[in-house]
Amino acid sequence: MPIIKHNPAGLFPQYRNYSHAVEVSGDSRILFISGLNGYLADGITMPDSFQEQGEIIWIHIGTILKSAGMGYRNIVSLRTYLSSPEYDEPNVQLRMKYLGNNEPASTVICCQLLESKWKLEIEAVAAT
Repeated sequence: MPIIKHNPAGLFPQYRNYSHAVEVSGDSRILFISGLNGYLADGITMPDSFQEQGEIIWIHIGTILKSAGMGYRNIVSLRTYLSSPEYDEPNVQLRMKYLGNNEPASTVICCQLLESKWKLEIEAVAAT
């Protein structure tokens, strides 16, 4: 399945670990991952720090991808919700750690999240 990154001249330069658009063509499977938060497997325990919540979320994403026979390289789109703009740089660092040179289409939104202890929530789309 060809994945084509679209970062055409004339647009502002792409951010780190990001593409303006990603095209998926041909016969493919598409996996939509719902917004995930930093709860541990018990569904009750959640660490307080942004870094720990982020690590847990990325591990959860990896677990879901693996269950579909995919990996982080298959992510074509991310939507990240941050509870505060102060988490932008740590969020970029986490994306870089888990995505490597994969540059999916990405949007980051700062907003009030459902639970006050949540520091971020991430949803993803992956394809093969």
